[in-house]
Amino acid sequence: MKIFAGNGHKEIYDQFKIIFQEEGLDRIDERLHVLEAFLGLEDHPTAAELSLRLKSEGFNFSQDFVSENLKIFSKFGFAIEKNFKDQASRYEHLHLGKHHDHLICIRCGKILEFFNTEIEALQTEVAAREGFHDLQHRMEIYGLCSDCFGKREPLMPLTMVSPGERVRIEAFKSGRRMTQRLIEMGLNVGTEVHIINKATPGPFLIAVGGARLGIGHGVAHKIMVRLV
Repeated sequence: MKIFAGNGHKEIYDQFKIIFQEEGLDRIDERLHVLEAFLGLEDHPTAAELSLRLKSEGFNFSQDFVSENLKIFSKFGFAIEKNFKDQASRYEHLHLGKHHDHLICIRCGKILEFFNTEIEALQTEVAAREGFHDLQHRMEIYGLCSDCFGKREPLMPLTMVSPGERVRIEAFKSGRRMTQRLIEMGLNVGTEVHIINKATPGPFLIAVGGARLGIGHGVAHKIMVRLV
């Protein structure tokens, strides 16, 4: 088997070989291949993504087997399982003594790490002001990465808008009766709309002014909007 080189990987490899043996686990060499592939990634893979990476390297491990090992890595403090909104669990390397926060794209799932001393200082100040002893914390900002945002059309159906975004109604592609009904609900050309939720099945939930409205996805697709 290929032995890890540099960056502390050789030490991690040796530690996990002992851990696997003490836990009475089988397929130790295969588990170490999963560990090697995980440590070779700089992003935050899901079990499915790591399985694909391993298959590209010639290892046909099941996703359940990969997921089992990722949870073991988390159990023994070599990884952190991250549960982001509406996404499968993602795993990142646990670098001792290092802290960072995350920008999460709700379209493609890309995760960007960042560290800001001013934000950290402000969080410490808030905790101290409240008499709170901060042991650990994390910040997650959800939105669209530059690639996904750049692919947006200037004019699009309401169904293409992501929760949390604000748009302005530009036109209707519905018939006269439906258009009149929407206008009576307060949805006029020029109205600004805040997207609350677009789960399927279920209503397309929006906010207009101080009111929450639920409309069907078929109707929402006929409302043309532009980002505010």
